[in-house]
Amino acid sequence: MGSQFSRRQFLKVAGIGTAGTLAAGSGVLALRSRFLSSDIVASATSSSVVPTFCEMCFWKCGAVAHVKDGEVWKLVGNPRDPLCNGRLCSRGTAGIDSLYDPDRLARPLLRVKDRGQDAWEAVTWTVALDHIAEKLQSVKKEYGPEALALFDHGCGSSFWSNLVNAFGSPNIGQPSFAQCRGPRDVGFELTYGEGVGSPERYDVANAQMLVLIGSHLGENMHNTQVQEFADAVGQGAHIVVVDPRFSVAASKARHWLPIKPGTDLALLLAWIHVLIEEGLYDREYVERYATGLRELREEVQSYTPEWAYPQTGIEPELIRMVAREMGQHKPATLVYPGRHTTWYGDDTQRSRAIAILGALLGSWGRKGGFYIPTKAKVGKYPVPPYPVSTKGSADGGGSKYPFASEGIANGLRDATLTGSPYPIKAWIVYGTNLIQSLPNPKETIEAIQKLDLLVTVDTMPAEITGWADVVLPECTYLERYDELQAPPFRTPLVSLRQPVVDPMYDSKPGWWMAREIGIRLGLQAYFKWETIEEYLDVRLRAAGTSLDELKKVGTVTMAQGPLYFQEGQAVQFATESGKIELYSQTLKKAGFDPVPKFTPPDPGPPGYFRLLYGRSPVHTFGRTTNNKRLSELQPENEVWINADAAHDLGVKDGEYVVLVNQDLVRSNPIKAKVTQRIRPECVYMVHGFGHTSQRLRQTVGKGADDTALITRYKVDPLMGGTAMRGNFVRIERQEG
Repeated sequence: MGSQFSRRQFLKVAGIGTAGTLAAGSGVLALRSRFLSSDIVASATSSSVVPTFCEMCFWKCGAVAHVKDGEVWKLVGNPRDPLCNGRLCSRGTAGIDSLYDPDRLARPLLRVKDRGQDAWEAVTWTVALDHIAEKLQSVKKEYGPEALALFDHGCGSSFWSNLVNAFGSPNIGQPSFAQCRGPRDVGFELTYGEGVGSPERYDVANAQMLVLIGSHLGENMHNTQVQEFADAVGQGAHIVVVDPRFSVAASKARHWLPIKPGTDLALLLAWIHVLIEEGLYDREYVERYATGLRELREEVQSYTPEWAYPQTGIEPELIRMVAREMGQHKPATLVYPGRHTTWYGDDTQRSRAIAILGALLGSWGRKGGFYIPTKAKVGKYPVPPYPVSTKGSADGGGSKYPFASEGIANGLRDATLTGSPYPIKAWIVYGTNLIQSLPNPKETIEAIQKLDLLVTVDTMPAEITGWADVVLPECTYLERYDELQAPPFRTPLVSLRQPVVDPMYDSKPGWWMAREIGIRLGLQAYFKWETIEEYLDVRLRAAGTSLDELKKVGTVTMAQGPLYFQEGQAVQFATESGKIELYSQTLKKAGFDPVPKFTPPDPGPPGYFRLLYGRSPVHTFGRTTNNKRLSELQPENEVWINADAAHDLGVKDGEYVVLVNQDLVRSNPIKAKVTQRIRPECVYMVHGFGHTSQRLRQTVGKGADDTALITRYKVDPLMGGTAMRGNFVRIERQEG
């Protein structure tokens, strides 16, 4: 079946939603040619076509909105934007339905009953913001400024970070770090002195061999990478997929390695062993740029393919074959580090192993491996120095978790729960649904009950808003100016988000809310700009462009720097040694393993299946499941069950079952997908369904919530990330 799944079919699946086949085959080329033509680009200056960039996921693709009679009727990709190359995914085109979602938050709300009870009073902005400022001043007076914590996600979070820092609190955390990419970033920082960034510096377009370890390209719609992946497949790139489940990516692979869950590090160590012992690594590259090869060789001496076989379930000769193929294609062998990497508790070390493997293959800074990104030099708006906290952050970063490079969201939750190292009494939650993004929702709710103030800022009535004291309705990305988009990338770029239509209801942009609260707190010096246009123009002029120019074209690109190391180039890495550290003296001095070591995972109780979860190409976590157009494409999730295991349980394909975890937490009914495409000891479901908020009328009660079943987690000792794949479920048939 997999070998017959063509590139055209893959693109059709990846791009589902835009007239069904927007991203498929020759139709895309014709459509792209239309939008690259000068007359179409010129039309962006008219009043009916407005460029902006998308917020339906974190990729932030450039978009062009077509507006007629004050209403948006079409969204397409901006051909000037190298992140999307003129093409949006299904979520991007469905931004219209998020704009016109009838369940949107419409006006500021104050709680009138106990938290958790959906009882509110609609108030004016003056009343809501005065109430917040008064409560924050009270918290600051009694507990100090550090008692305020910010949980944020999205483009507008910088304005809220400015507010919280100016208030005097260092307590800012994004679930995207400790619940997603943090172990990957820290593992690479410990090895190369820097991370892979976002968007990631993966040179998928030029990879001759691509090794995906638990990464579902084509199901997680990272636009640029999915386009490049499809092109790489079409050009005959050698694809290897390591996954307990036969994913879309696995259908494109030369080798699918259905690994036992939790044993990825064992496979990586065996590959490292083979590369070294058979001399398949890039000797010249390692000698020039790396340190610690001798110590690494000693540490991995026992990690043979024969040792790895009973751990992973992968035959020794297959392990050797893949390692030899990696060596054959070096340095254009990209062992893809993925993004969501919080799995089993050894996650930073597993990411270290991927980084070490890449170094042995000579792929860092080389074509087909990891390119060197360039960032457009956008100016900063001047603000005074922030107050310096004498207490330090409460999340454990730098102390309990010594290598955390960003704020730890679960660490802030723990500090709120325990009052240690000091009390956290107020939360501002911007653009993230903590009930579904942090493991063990019960702990999140218990922490909330200890607060004096919880403010949520969102466009939709997600579950977290039901626990808030004040709900502030933000207008959607199509109705507001926002922070500039200037990520490090292959082609440096700056993109503008601007209002496409006027804000609906009584919603406001997040930057306005943050500024208004700041003024009420006496922090005017940190918000000196009178208008958002002034703020943006000051920053853009420092980059050699202007707000007027960006309003017309949406995205401008800058001069590209060198993408790869030059032959014989001397490179100074930002590590302690100044080189790539195969054996980490930094970790050794801190009391951690200088080379990753494998520990077998907990097998779980008899009769239970390990719970795995992932992404859908038509949804962004739980943020889009209430979107009418996307909900029609995928209204609920399914649970993948191995056909033999299902037969033993008497479960049939398409029937509804209930999942019960090891702590007796029960799921909503969820449809069974009975298949041979998954190992028998695990089950799999898409994250983001099973909403309980009654105000999300399109999606409430549909499917099952994997986060509710994740009641246990290990915390990565290096950086504080929560490993969430150590939960197990049994399956009960849903009678009737």
